[in-house]
Amino acid sequence: MQLGHEDLQGLVRRALHEDLSETGDLTSNTILPAKATADGRFVARQPLTLAGIPFAAQVYHQLDPSLGFEVFHRDGEDVPEGECVALVRGSARAILAGERTALNFLMRLSGIATATRNCVREIAGTGAAILDTRKTAPGLRAADKYAVACGGGQNHRFGLYDAAMIKDTHLAVDPDIGKAVAALRGKAVPSEQITVEVRDLEQLRQAIEAGAGRALLDNMELETMRRAVGMAAGRIVLEASGGLQPGGLRPVAETGVDCLSLGFLTHSARAADIALETEPQR
Repeated sequence: MQLGHEDLQGLVRRALHEDLSETGDLTSNTILPAKATADGRFVARQPLTLAGIPFAAQVYHQLDPSLGFEVFHRDGEDVPEGECVALVRGSARAILAGERTALNFLMRLSGIATATRNCVREIAGTGAAILDTRKTAPGLRAADKYAVACGGGQNHRFGLYDAAMIKDTHLAVDPDIGKAVAALRGKAVPSEQITVEVRDLEQLRQAIEAGAGRALLDNMELETMRRAVGMAAGRIVLEASGGLQPGGLRPVAETGVDCLSLGFLTHSARAADIALETEPQR
């Protein structure tokens, strides 16, 4: 997904205020001379897929627009261990004031991008796609989904407002799939924006007959998924979901489903190891 400039500015502004409040960096402002300058290198301490460079750049732009920020690797690139991905140069106070905020963005987003890239590679050649979910950190959905896209995944619906999903929790209240789909179509919701969560082939049959555009196959066994693919016969997009983890994705993709949605990408992916190394400016 494309990250809007207003989203970027707002996310960084809130993150900086969280760390600095109205007082600023008490330690750096006390022990470092106001005119002290430094170079800060952001270094990958593991192989990773990079994401978050625009956030780090925005951190330093908001703190001190006079700082230099040089980029050596772009978001979406695979970076070897030991590589410098960016250099910030100028006021030592400003560099250290933004250190944790910049690293928090880079480490979290690169972790998501790296996990996504690994999953995309795992199912390469099957024709299936890797999707994200709404299981994101509160307030960071735009950033988290941006990182998934950097890793080669596809962004699914952003929120409850831009697509409809008839979940098992809805069907527990009223199990009539046909009526639910008809109600959405009556509100002019396009079929491709209507997903029905199904747990068995009978519910899938109902979703297809009702005209839903997508079906989420929830925690289905592989053989049931294969039968679902045969039943669908291209009439509905099939999305496998439910506790999918790296190392077990390829057999799912090889059933013939169209996509796999992975909540762990944004709720459990391990942060990448990136460090800021500083030295006096030369």
